[in-house]
Amino acid sequence: MSALLEIDNVTLRFGGVVAVNQVSFNVEEGEVFALVGPNGAGKSTLFNLISRIYDPAEGDIRFDGESILGKAPHDIARLGIARTFQNIELFEQATVMQNLLVGRHRHRKSNMWTELAFTPFVRAEERRHREAIEKVIDFLDLQAYRDKYIAGLPYGVRKVVEMGRALAIEPRLLLLDEPASGLSVEETQDVAFWVEDIKKQMGITVLMVEHDMHLVSAVSDRVLALADGQMLSIGKPHEVQNDPRVIEAYIGVSDEKQEVPA
Repeated sequence: MSALLEIDNVTLRFGGVVAVNQVSFNVEEGEVFALVGPNGAGKSTLFNLISRIYDPAEGDIRFDGESILGKAPHDIARLGIARTFQNIELFEQATVMQNLLVGRHRHRKSNMWTELAFTPFVRAEERRHREAIEKVIDFLDLQAYRDKYIAGLPYGVRKVVEMGRALAIEPRLLLLDEPASGLSVEETQDVAFWVEDIKKQMGITVLMVEHDMHLVSAVSDRVLALADGQMLSIGKPHEVQNDPRVIEAYIGVSDEKQEVPA
């Protein structure tokens, strides 16, 4: 495997607060890599750096061997990077199908004039996009919600729709920001199955922020633990979970016999 994403000595400051402090890690192509740590550890801040919402004060971020620091946020999806958010960001007055179609924008080749004329090319392109969306709907078992408005859907279904919109981009790298947050045990188990299938069936590399250590242990190839913007431990899930530094960050003690709460 080769490194698809490289975070190289990245630092981000907000005034006098260091949110991310000299963080370095690689995400290998074809793996599920998880970021864990207490609230305020800098996990979602790293996602915002990769998404180009923030500019690092130091360091570099490379995707497929090329720096992305010169890219605007709207260019990131075109590179093949998609993400979800902690707080669901969907169009509530649109249907599930319409929200998923937003994810196809990266692949659109028509322009305003051809769409106004609704040329044969535009019609054929629309069919291709809808066929791609139907595959996502089938993959995530969203058939029953295809024509439902987001505003009327349960929280758990909305989380799935947001994942579906990211998958509609057909990314090489999928950033999942707390995909199990607010979900039931059964819904979290579904997320675990989907993450495994996203990796194995779709061939998509996954970088995930998650607090649920059961989910992290079940699906992750490697884990990086952060606290106060700094790296604590990196390795296999069980190695990180039993690292005394990680235990201390979570529960305030450094007894090696303790474990991170799961």
